[in-house]
Amino acid sequence: MADVTQFVRPDIAALEAYTPIQPFDVLSEQLGIPIEHIIKLDANENPYGPAPSVAEALRDCPFYAIYPDPDQTRLRRAISPFIGQPIERILCGNGSDEIIDLLMRVLVQPNDVVIACPPTFGMYSFNTGVVGGRFVAVPRDDNFDVDIEALADAVLEHQAKMVFLPSPNNPTGNLLAREHVLRLLKLPTMLVLDEAYAEFSSGSVADLVGHYPNLVVLRTFSKWAGLAGLRLGYGLIPEWLITHLWKIKQPYNTNVAAEVAVLQSLAETEALNARAKIMVAERERLFAALQTIDGLTPFPSQANFILCRVERGDAAQLKADLAKRGILLRYYRNPELANCIRVSIGLPEHHDALLAALADLGYR
Repeated sequence: MADVTQFVRPDIAALEAYTPIQPFDVLSEQLGIPIEHIIKLDANENPYGPAPSVAEALRDCPFYAIYPDPDQTRLRRAISPFIGQPIERILCGNGSDEIIDLLMRVLVQPNDVVIACPPTFGMYSFNTGVVGGRFVAVPRDDNFDVDIEALADAVLEHQAKMVFLPSPNNPTGNLLAREHVLRLLKLPTMLVLDEAYAEFSSGSVADLVGHYPNLVVLRTFSKWAGLAGLRLGYGLIPEWLITHLWKIKQPYNTNVAAEVAVLQSLAETEALNARAKIMVAERERLFAALQTIDGLTPFPSQANFILCRVERGDAAQLKADLAKRGILLRYYRNPELANCIRVSIGLPEHHDALLAALADLGYR
């Protein structure tokens, strides 16, 4: 019999799997700690969860046995005034990850170059490998800011098809200045700005979509609206390009429950914006507290997390010691983030517990 394992594409066989964060139940079993005693600050989830009325709306929905609208009409009509873009430029996905995948499948041919600036969100390099593209990294500077001119040079040198930049950047929290976006839009490449954390920041360039044919902006309801488990994100995409994404997206890619939750969330924007302000204030309180701790160096952030370099001791060991106490942080093994941890913004009592645990471990 033929060796059927040869049927796998060689580039896929060589592809390194993406490493996601584990859910509560798995973590609880691994740590031997009840779920209710775990403080989960490792995945940038919203500690307040969805707006209170979302659960009621989900309970009352009578249409779970019916396929969702493939045209996403109600969703796009509701998102349009919220984001200030016409529905013709809006496409929803199973998380903004799906929009990243669709964009690459439409634009990237084998060996086409996709550029991102590490340390950054790992899905850009991962998806480039999935579609057979070639990923080129343009490292950030010592403050984790994008080297705009080095990036521009790389676009021209490699004739890059796409550039992906989160703003604020994950996991460093940097916001990309508007003037830098305008500079990059002059380049012969598709610029994709991932604004997953925009509601916690002081800036957005969503208004520029439609004015520049090479700009796409991604958004999500995972962070601001607390709907990470329901997976709904969206792209703001020029008309010339979005028509091709509609051709290849799965017909029923957004589920009924996610649609119900998003529509109800968009009816609760005032409450969700108030929560976001509370999280920003808590971020600043935690940042100030971390600044006073000998052996830790936090980096300023405009997202719902803080990156912190462990200057004394080993970050992996610190993460493990905190996990034994039921406090979960993100640790990175890549060289750009050597000895760094990332702390998601939680409730005030979560941060108080973190600071107390750090003190117990000798970080005062």
